[in-house]
Amino acid sequence: MALIVHKYGGTSMGSVERIKHVATRVAKWHRAGHRLVVVPSAMSGETNRLIGLAREIHALPDPRELDMLACTGEQVSVGLLAIALKAIGVDAVSYAGWQVPIRTDDAYTKARITGIDTDKVNADLDEGRVVVITGFQGVDSRGNVTTLGRGGSDTSAVAVAAALKADECLIYTDVDGVYTTDPRIVTEARRLDRITFEEMLEMASLGSKVLQIRSVEFAGKYQVKTRVLSSLSPPDMDLAEETQSGTLITFEEDEAMEQAVISGIAFNRDEAKITLTRVPDRPGVAYAILGPVADANIDVDMIIQNQSQDGSTDFSFTVHRNEYDRALAVLRERVLADVHAKDVLGDSKIAKVSVVGIGMRSHVGIASLMFKTLSAEGINIQMISTSEIKISVVIEDKYMELAVRALHKAFGLEQAV
Repeated sequence: MALIVHKYGGTSMGSVERIKHVATRVAKWHRAGHRLVVVPSAMSGETNRLIGLAREIHALPDPRELDMLACTGEQVSVGLLAIALKAIGVDAVSYAGWQVPIRTDDAYTKARITGIDTDKVNADLDEGRVVVITGFQGVDSRGNVTTLGRGGSDTSAVAVAAALKADECLIYTDVDGVYTTDPRIVTEARRLDRITFEEMLEMASLGSKVLQIRSVEFAGKYQVKTRVLSSLSPPDMDLAEETQSGTLITFEEDEAMEQAVISGIAFNRDEAKITLTRVPDRPGVAYAILGPVADANIDVDMIIQNQSQDGSTDFSFTVHRNEYDRALAVLRERVLADVHAKDVLGDSKIAKVSVVGIGMRSHVGIASLMFKTLSAEGINIQMISTSEIKISVVIEDKYMELAVRALHKAFGLEQAV
């Protein structure tokens, strides 16, 4: 039978009762003859609680020690799930990331996976056991525990599936699939039966919370068949029905793929805009500004440099809102005087709204309709960024929900294809 990886989020693992439900679901798959690896997150709220404790002691905890602390939440989850499986007669074994091992670099709190040793896992699978592996964590070359950043359990699950050459990776979460946009904002939002890896990667990078972006990168790179489905459905539901539920993340060349012009509207409130004014317009100035930001391990998203009129320019970019104060400090301390800019300005009250769809490659007028729709609602666009299959705009935060609803209607996303 198939080798399947299950991933369960924090909500699915949020209580003893829910852990028992997960065990019942896993047992159903195992008893049907499938080889099962399960990657659970920490119980809902546990990682935040642990990090909060650390910050009560020190505002900026040492990253290595923070990883040592944060990884314990997942270890609790795998132990409890293995116990729950054994209690219903399923042979199971749990492992922490360092026991597999899942090897990473040493970028604490944001580590990246460099390799996974599958020998131990395969040996257990050959013995008929369900293998339960911690998400979110690994081990560096010196034996230090590392974590992969928030949402890293998704990445762990897809990476494990890729390393094991699994037939499918099932991401169980508290929603029943990928929607055209957040149903809490647009009640007419529609669940997609299928979406391409390319579209899902854009949606994840632009603010969709269904999957963590690095997990989609892994899935696309290694062509791991991935499905997003609900952990809140009855755990004993018919297996055939469950395998067809949710949203399948697939490849564009799939002949069954719906060729909609736009697949979804993504949005993100977690960004802030920074502008350096009156920057001398000369070769190398972009590197002089963004080099120190990168050295501080701060990710930059959208970038705009205005056209020079008098030998100077304004240079704007966005960062995650959690990195906003630190980015401002880096610019003021290490960049402002060096590049001879006039000032550094910031705005944390922005939102990014994006339309995404592979159909944009073969259809014209997408940008025109997007800008016309926002104009009709009196929404001013501050920044624009495009790729082959998406258009993103930065607007005032207070207009975000209005923009999402208007664009969803303008592109007819409530209508089944």
